[in-house]
Parts: sequence; structure tokens; C-alpha cells
Amino acid sequence: MKEILEILEKDARTTPGEIARMLKKSVSVVKNAIKKYEKEGVIVKYKTVLNTDILKDGVQKVRALIEVRVAPQRGHGFDHIAERIYRFPEVVSCSLLSGAYDLLLVVEGKDIQEVSSFVSERLATIDNVNSTVTHFILKRYKADGDILKRIERNNRIAISF
Repeated sequence: MKEILEILEKDARTTPGEIARMLKKSVSVVKNAIKKYEKEGVIVKYKTVLNTDILKDGVQKVRALIEVRVAPQRGHGFDHIAERIYRFPEVVSCSLLSGAYDLLLVVEGKDIQEVSSFVSERLATIDNVNSTVTHFILKRYKADGDILKRIERNNRIAISF
């Protein structure tokens, strides 16, 4: 029932009834499959993708990508240090990488100073963290496969002489 997951991943608001119609399955089969995926942890949660750049209430947060080089721990590899890092509330995501850096973090704070303080006072001081490189996100164009900015078409009437 991989198709159910693909449909929900594109739009989590799709109802079991709509999915059943799309796949020509019964609603109960779809509901049972969804419950099974939730129980197994395949479906972790349902989420809304927000374009925070256009919020007018001043609650915009600063996001940064942080590359982290760590020394893996004997018997634990990268998992133990990654868990210690991803438990910080500022860390939005944490991934193991190939290449020059070991972990890629997405960190969020109310301003640049808050993110900088997190990196210098909390992240960089952890044993086995060897170095970090911080990249502040200036503008997002696409997130989780969704284009954030609506493309405005030029509706002006062409005038020629």
C-alpha cells in the first residue's frame, strides 16, 4: 500500500475516503493501512508547510544550516552524539552526511544572536564536536517539495504602436 503513503505525503489532508476512491480500495482497507503505518512509526506525524516569509505578525524565525564535524564514539558511532544534539529544542532537523562534514543541522531561533549563542555556547562545547560551519538561510523558495512563492503573472495589456 505504498500508494497510500505517496498520496498522504503530497497532501496529508486527503481523507481515507478520497484515497479509497483514487486507489479503488475500500475505506476500511485504507483506514487500517494508515493506522498500521502510524503504529509502526512509518507515519510520524501530519504537518503543514508554512511560508513564514509572508507572515505579517513579526513572528518570523531565523533558520540556519549548520555543518558539524564530530568524532564518532567507540561502540556508538555517530548515533549517540547525534541524539545528544537533536534533543536541543533549537534543532529542527539532524541528518548524517557523507563528505567533509558528519552532521547537517537545521537550527531555528528568534534572531541571529540566538542561533549564534546556541552554536558557540551549547553545540560547539559538546565533547566530540570538532568543528561547525553555520550558514544562515536568507530566503526560502521551496520547502518539502512545495514552492513557497506564488508566481505572479504579468497581466498588463501589451501596447504596441
